Amino acid sequence: MNTQLTKALFHSNGGFAALVLRVPVGLVLAAHGAQKLFGWFGGYGLEGTGQWLASIGLEPGYLMALLAGGAEFFGGLALVLGLLTRPAALVAAFTMLVAIFSVHIGNGLFMSNNGYEYALTLFVVTVALAIQGAGRFAVDNLFHKEG
Repeated sequence: MNTQLTKALFHSNGGFAALVLRVPVGLVLAAHGAQKLFGWFGGYGLEGTGQWLASIGLEPGYLMALLAGGAEFFGGLALVLGLLTRPAALVAAFTMLVAIFSVHIGNGLFMSNNGYEYALTLFVVTVALAIQGAGRFAVDNLFHKEG
């Protein structure tokens, strides 16, 4: 693999702070994705989530549920492991932007009104991870060694 590309994907000076962000946010994202994909944790699965997404204008609903659930579930697991952290974080950030502007923005900031504060928090954390990389104790570190 090209050395510049390898460095851009895997190098990080994030230290322990990235680990502290990656693991809980990755678990939260994976759990939300599992709700959408598998109906776990009280979720509606692909059918139910797809129907709901279609009802708010995100068509085709099933495909949108698959994309959102996949981004959250697999992206979240990747963040927990620190595997392809930057791409996983970017996909998760984009998914949170879609959630903010398609579902939550009209309800104001606060989560108590189904607002966007939580999705915004996840967006900010995933953008930070996309910028700084995986940090310590990450699979990404196996792919990039300082020369």
